[in-house]
Amino acid sequence: MTESHPRISKAVIPAAGLGTRFLPATKATPKEMLPVVDKPAIQYVVEEAASAGLDDVLMITGRNKRPLEDHFDRNYELESALQKKGDAARLAKVQESSDLATMHYVRQGDPKGLGHAVLCAAPHVGHEPFAVLLGDDLIDPRDPLLKRMVEVQEQHGGSVIALMEVASEQIHMYGCAAVETTDDGDVVKVTGLVEKPDAADAPSNYAIIGRYVLDPHIFGILRQTEPGRGGEIQLTDALQQLAQDEKIGGPVHGVVFKGRRYDTGDRGDYLRAIVRLACEREDLGPDFRTWLRSYVAEEM
Repeated sequence: MTESHPRISKAVIPAAGLGTRFLPATKATPKEMLPVVDKPAIQYVVEEAASAGLDDVLMITGRNKRPLEDHFDRNYELESALQKKGDAARLAKVQESSDLATMHYVRQGDPKGLGHAVLCAAPHVGHEPFAVLLGDDLIDPRDPLLKRMVEVQEQHGGSVIALMEVASEQIHMYGCAAVETTDDGDVVKVTGLVEKPDAADAPSNYAIIGRYVLDPHIFGILRQTEPGRGGEIQLTDALQQLAQDEKIGGPVHGVVFKGRRYDTGDRGDYLRAIVRLACEREDLGPDFRTWLRSYVAEEM
């Protein structure tokens, strides 16, 4: 009989980055608030957590991130104005973000890396397993990656990371996992991890993408983890310790993702994400696809 592990209800979203790749747009606007079509990127991430049953969301923020809190709060003046106009459709869109989940916020303070950002969540998370969702990675809602990761964690315990096969020449941009196959086709056991290796030193082509389900023992390891690559406390380094010694906090598994992922942390991928999602919208897609075909034909 398969062992059952505690249900996960908490999600942590690190959002303290400066967004320097998008300057000057991010000089006064958090990069997480940049719109993907007509919704800020961060809302897609919170929607993903909520759809996987994680309705307690802690956002790790920093200075100049107040718009994130405002977005997920009620805006009574705007709602009242829309009600008076009888604009029910826009009113529903405005209220949607504030009804998604129970939101909490804590400031990271010093930008010491992803591992340090996750460690800031320790008082809120306590001794429960929890998910971490990076705001730069948007996962298409038709490909429920996080829900699958939660299922694997509840089945096996320990921690679960999302993996995606990439070309050898791209592996230096990611954390990389050494893996062993399991009886589940989309699940591997992780035996080692390395942060942004050279292609010649990479143990595989499996890259870590921005979704994690973590055992709370990760906090104890992070407190002892010295700054690594880039002078930052790397979450990958802490997960490496868990992978090497299951007695600390259980095994580390990986879910191999083959679905649709949009990287909004890169300017080119951000534009491609907008085009793809706009093309697939029922309200925008038909006209936009027609224009896009015409534009491409003219440019060619």
